[in-house]
Amino acid sequence: MKTSYKTLKFASIDIGSNAIRLLISNVYIISNKHPESTKNSLVRVPIRLGEDAFNHGKIREENIIRLIDAIKSFKLLMKVNNVKQYRGYGTSALRCSDNKVEILNRIKDKTGIEVEIIDGNKEAKLITKNKIFQNDNKLFCIIDVGGGSTELTLLKNNSIIKSKSFKIGGVRLINNLVTKEIWLSFNTWIKKNLSNMLGVSVVGFGGNINKIFKLSGNNIGKPLSLKKITSTLNKLECATIEEKILNLKLNPDRLDVIVPAGRVYEHILKIMSVREIEVPKVGLADGMISELIEEL
Repeated sequence: MKTSYKTLKFASIDIGSNAIRLLISNVYIISNKHPESTKNSLVRVPIRLGEDAFNHGKIREENIIRLIDAIKSFKLLMKVNNVKQYRGYGTSALRCSDNKVEILNRIKDKTGIEVEIIDGNKEAKLITKNKIFQNDNKLFCIIDVGGGSTELTLLKNNSIIKSKSFKIGGVRLINNLVTKEIWLSFNTWIKKNLSNMLGVSVVGFGGNINKIFKLSGNNIGKPLSLKKITSTLNKLECATIEEKILNLKLNPDRLDVIVPAGRVYEHILKIMSVREIEVPKVGLADGMISELIEEL
């Protein structure tokens, strides 16, 4: 019997606190098999919505216009790529914005694109849709440090055991918006729920840990050691802006957030007494594609 298959393109729009991303994926639908997907293209636009939201409680008009323009361009890219399904989610920055309803309405009115604001629990659930979590016998601790929040998730047998979102992220940290009370709550939760766990596999998500992994010179597919995280962050702290851009190839919008965000991963691993972390280089946008596939 001849195997039938077809290829579709799905897209996800991730409106984060430090940047906006469009992921377009090829989805392969093969008879009698679960659909598979591969990345087709990823576009990242550095619009720091979190700086507005966390400092002033709302997104400034200038950045609303930039956001709408970015989504207009995403819509055109989806059109020329013949994308059949898409999903748009906003996270921490939009959650904290007093004018979020106005922004979503303007996006819909100007672009026709619908965006939904999701909470930290939904973010964590989307992250767990990655293939690496299909091993039913392993206990996973997932760390996702974004621009505006950090999600910590304990996962086993494809089920979330515990999950917690904290208002700690790269953009909040560089603006000195993480209070002592938040750090105390953060540390207490980790010590109570994640420390001294036997056989746990720690997995890191987020653009900053991906970049730290690359800068460390770590072998692809191998866990990143705590020692290498610390040495890479120390190297970044000592580097000039010119060295960061020209030698280390950092994007300008990542220059000030990568070390504070990286220190969060380092801090968590130390409290957990864990020496290494897996970095699969996928994120929320990939989980959104998986969610669309599940709905087929």
